[in-house]
Amino acid sequence: MQTPKTPRRRRPLPRSVAAIGTATLAMVAGTFGGAPAQAAPTSATTLVVSADQALRPVTHVAGGGLYGLATATNPTDSLVEPLHPNTFVQMAPGGHQLPNGEPGPAGDALVVAPEAARAGAKVVVRMPDWYPNFPYRWVSWSDWLSAVDTQVASVKSSGATNIGAYELWNEPDWTWDTANAGSFDSGWTRTYQEVRARGASTPIQGPSYSHWDNSRMSTFLADAKASGTVPDIVSWHELGGSQNIAADVAAYRSLEGSLGISPRPIAIEEYGTTSEVGVPGPLAGYIAKFERAGVHDAELAFWNHYGTLGDTLADTGGSPNSAYWLYKWYGDMSGTMLTTTPPAQTGIDGAASLNGAGDQVSVIFGGGSGSSAVTVDGLGSLAAFGSTVHVKLEYTPSLGRTVAAPPPLTISESDYPVRNGSITVPVAGNAAYGYHLVVTPSGSSTSLAGRYQITNVNSGLALDTQNAGTAQGAAVVQATSTTGTDQNWTLVSSGSGLYKIANQKSGQVLGITQESTSDGGTALIWGDNGTPDHLWQLIPAGGGRYKIANYNSGLLLGITNATTASGAQVLQWDDNGTADHLWTLTAR
Repeated sequence: MQTPKTPRRRRPLPRSVAAIGTATLAMVAGTFGGAPAQAAPTSATTLVVSADQALRPVTHVAGGGLYGLATATNPTDSLVEPLHPNTFVQMAPGGHQLPNGEPGPAGDALVVAPEAARAGAKVVVRMPDWYPNFPYRWVSWSDWLSAVDTQVASVKSSGATNIGAYELWNEPDWTWDTANAGSFDSGWTRTYQEVRARGASTPIQGPSYSHWDNSRMSTFLADAKASGTVPDIVSWHELGGSQNIAADVAAYRSLEGSLGISPRPIAIEEYGTTSEVGVPGPLAGYIAKFERAGVHDAELAFWNHYGTLGDTLADTGGSPNSAYWLYKWYGDMSGTMLTTTPPAQTGIDGAASLNGAGDQVSVIFGGGSGSSAVTVDGLGSLAAFGSTVHVKLEYTPSLGRTVAAPPPLTISESDYPVRNGSITVPVAGNAAYGYHLVVTPSGSSTSLAGRYQITNVNSGLALDTQNAGTAQGAAVVQATSTTGTDQNWTLVSSGSGLYKIANQKSGQVLGITQESTSDGGTALIWGDNGTPDHLWQLIPAGGGRYKIANYNSGLLLGITNATTASGAQVLQWDDNGTADHLWTLTAR
């Protein structure tokens, strides 16, 4: 698909009009000083990685894109090669296609083939992009077959060794001119035979439908089998979300078997909706599902401009956006892909690998909102890992497709005890963000444990209790900075990259009224009685600023109505990008 569309933008959620009053809780208070370290709660939204179950060799199946390369040097090798892309689908050699309002043709398959080869990628020739218009305007059979002959001759004379396939037509379910060219299945046979008659041994790929269509594919495969023109690589597009990938692949395999066709590699030549490209969270789900389904290669869709590596760059010739870093993590994977199992009814999903040396498990994931986790099982079966492992958790926020993004930020880096061959890493997630988990036998740990004044970036006011109160259930507010101990908060590590936040003056810990998991739940102090709302994850936001996420709810600490007034109630809210969600830590 090349039709330009306008991506949808997320709108910030409205804040509650008034602060919610503090409720009295019927709990038995504990004493903070004697509280033991608390393990991360088990989340119902957990992605499970089976480190002892190999899935397939690492080939970066979902790396690459449609028109991802513009010229022989754009994007630069320094941007392309770190992604270790698998395949690019590119314009016909000498083609004239002007998609999406582009001012001139670009992305010629033979022009970009050397750059793709340097990155270890193959190139698929999209033959109908010989024509300038999309949808294509049929001229005549003599014109089309002449174009096919010219392209095959160009490829053969070029000496390029990384041409992965000829794609005979693109989205024939709506771009094939049946009235003037006859049926597509007959046209496929004629074109296939023309390519082979010109001595081309390169694989032929198709039928390249715009979406999975069981009835249409069944008829096509039966006709192709009868004429001896079954494609070497079977292809279609997934442009409506990732939720149907597994079922679509299974349906194809069933058709293939019922027709007595030997198993073919599957290519998903375009994937991702207009609102998903450039957004790492949902793209992680595509990667995971393509890997699990055994797809041969899959390419990010072309909705905007040439040469953006599937909209992982801010523009042609631009810098990496947030999605680039997700694919960089993916490109860094080596060795063997591992089995991953997402929860049944949540957005979190991801892919994992074990390197050749067997001493690094890498997990990329996204799509989960709020409190979630990644469990890595099977570590006891890996000789390199012992009773303790080192875990690094980092993320890339979604800043928008056209916005350059800095390198990923580390959320936590610490040692985890392995229990029954397993660890669980908590994540207070944002569905649009991309996350990366690296498990190794050892490494350097970091900790924010210590005493701080915690200041809201938006208001410049400090985290405090109402009227400097020390009573259990006292509301937590923002207030003018003082040197009082009521504004001193101690971060105490609870393991798994989580912290309790204790008020020095009262000795009580920061929590949420009635353990609420809803937007608007108000912050208070309470005795350390082990409730999950007392666990917090500090997420670096760059420039020495942090988001403070409640692990029970996955929501962020903020200020009612984002006000800058002293005395305003502190509450939890969805991560919608408002400045009151940012805090700084000043050692006390």
